[in-house]
Amino acid sequence: MSSKNLDQLYRQVIMDHYKTPRNKGTLDNDSVNIEMNNPTCGDRIQLTLQVEEGIVKDAKFDGEGCSISMASASMMTQAVKGKDVDTALQLSHIFSDMMLGKDYDDTIDLGDIEALQGVSQFPARIKCATLAWKAMEKGVQSEGKS
Repeated sequence: MSSKNLDQLYRQVIMDHYKTPRNKGTLDNDSVNIEMNNPTCGDRIQLTLQVEEGIVKDAKFDGEGCSISMASASMMTQAVKGKDVDTALQLSHIFSDMMLGKDYDDTIDLGDIEALQGVSQFPARIKCATLAWKAMEKGVQSEGKS
């Protein structure tokens, strides 16, 4: 597949997650709530996580922002649901390395998340893409301390 076709496919995946986000909403019960924002471009996210016995049982997000931040939040919630906290954090570190243009463990299937690879070429947009991931890290780490 040519790089032009791949770019187009990635754009379509990002826009699909933006227009029809997965896991949009909030959770009640004993969920962890994390609110973060990116003042640079106005992205705002509220992430709720249900973590039980070291497993991310459920994850939902709400907020507003650019297509990259909202698509990334949608992809992140899909990626971490059902995973243990260590795996969720590992995915976050891999994603961060990908955003910074570093080598990363490509033996792990990132699924739709790979569509955000091109963001690394636009330094001003990296914070947009990583906002939800940073919120998830903060949430699972705070849950581990309670």
